[in-house]
Amino acid sequence: MKRRETVTRRLRSVSIVGAAFLAATLALPVLLLGGALYDLAVFALGRRRFVAVRLILIGWIYLGAEVLGIVALGGLWVGTAGGRIEGLLIGGTYTIQRWWAGLIFATIRELFRLRVEVEGSELLTPGPIIVFMRHTSIVDNLLPNVFMTAPHGIKLRYVLKRELLSDPALDIAGTRLPNYFVDRRSKDSEGEVAEIGRLGSGLGADEGVLIYPEGTRFTEARRARALERLQSTNPALHERATQMHAVLPPRLGGPLALLAAEPAADVVIAAHVGLDGFSHIRQILGGGLVGSTIRVRFQRFSHRGIPPDPTARAEWLYDRWTEVDAWIGES
Repeated sequence: MKRRETVTRRLRSVSIVGAAFLAATLALPVLLLGGALYDLAVFALGRRRFVAVRLILIGWIYLGAEVLGIVALGGLWVGTAGGRIEGLLIGGTYTIQRWWAGLIFATIRELFRLRVEVEGSELLTPGPIIVFMRHTSIVDNLLPNVFMTAPHGIKLRYVLKRELLSDPALDIAGTRLPNYFVDRRSKDSEGEVAEIGRLGSGLGADEGVLIYPEGTRFTEARRARALERLQSTNPALHERATQMHAVLPPRLGGPLALLAAEPAADVVIAAHVGLDGFSHIRQILGGGLVGSTIRVRFQRFSHRGIPPDPTARAEWLYDRWTEVDAWIGES
């Protein structure tokens, strides 16, 4: 049944993406003309960013990258005798994943004329590492591949939401590699946490596992809901969480499971600022992101300094997230 569901899902998503790319390619001149007219109208109102044309080009390149990624992943599967040459299949999939993420990020970076500053990149090796990363937009999903895997060769295992399986290239590559797609609607939350923990077991010297402790992208509404939930479940942490203003309070299940699964792994805190405006199309169309600066900061904490007790580990994680919140406020 599970295999049938996977095949059905992929047939549907691949068909949608292929049709969308074909339609977008045929209609690209008209789309660009419409985008240019919109940008000119906005220009007349005093905004000079020409964002609509940029977004159309990004959307078209994204769809093209999806199609190429699907073809490359399929060709790799055929070339490895239906996946029987496992080492080549996995290595090739990592290569395709790096190419895909690098192309999308480079497109966004060039079209929006973004400046990028990275601090602490030299701390990422060696593995094993557990990466706790801030989450503000769909674009920050690209940062680990661009700034961790590509330059340093760290093979990351990801904890991702199950909804991302609707992206066919991510579906095929992500389920081929050792990742876990969390079912956030599952009634078996303990089972989901256990699966996350298993993902963190057996990490090698060139490997790591990445999770977004906040569980979802930051918005003020989500922050309010998270605080309300904490107030009833953990008053002590609720008091601490109220002092964080730019981040969501970290969820503890997944991060604590990973720390327990691989006690010898150091922890990397991956913070960033400058991508917040990529969370909603309305913010992007405002044009404020054009020419802006993205700052990425990596901090590494030795496993020897992480307390073994789960309650103390929760406090430790909140300490780190409070520091991230302060850094964002200062940036």
